[in-house]
Amino acid sequence: MTDPVPGPPVPGGGVAPDAPAEPVPPPGKPTAASRTTLSHIMTANDTNLLGTVHGGVIMKLVDDAAGAVAGRHSGGPAVTASMDEMVFLEPVRVGDLVHVKAQVNWTGRSSMEVGVRVLAERWNESTPPTRVGTAYLVFAAVDGEGRPRPVPSVIPETERDRRRYEEAQIRRTHRLARRRAIRELRERRAAEGLADD
Repeated sequence: MTDPVPGPPVPGGGVAPDAPAEPVPPPGKPTAASRTTLSHIMTANDTNLLGTVHGGVIMKLVDDAAGAVAGRHSGGPAVTASMDEMVFLEPVRVGDLVHVKAQVNWTGRSSMEVGVRVLAERWNESTPPTRVGTAYLVFAAVDGEGRPRPVPSVIPETERDRRRYEEAQIRRTHRLARRRAIRELRERRAAEGLADD
């Protein structure tokens, strides 16, 4: 039997009984540990009114692949917190074999940025795949009650991984600054008595 872990000091000396311990972050994981590729053949059911694959279909595949990566890296449930950016570079057609490649670019205490590349190739041709889209999503790891839980830090392994890590930090800085600026604008308008319809 092991001795209980003492709680934090309390005023007047001693240790607080049964004080909740701070969660210990799990050990870090290399980028490759959770890197995932999801592949899917596009059919007529996936098309929009223009006859190409609907952007929402691609976004669903992106979210599925990113969610798998976030769950693998964090070792449990993770929910989509935001999609920072989704860029469509080329149209996707019926008969294209789409490959959605995802990896964790950056980690915070309980959040992860997942970068996604979308490639497409003809299902019956041997030509190299074309890059048709990119996306960046933020996931939050949660426990069984839906509360945030710590995630392992990501350990970049290659120069490309290190570049993606640094770019993710820039995106996070911009995301936080944008939220702060919008909140301050709304507070200022409310203080001036300008109600939004």
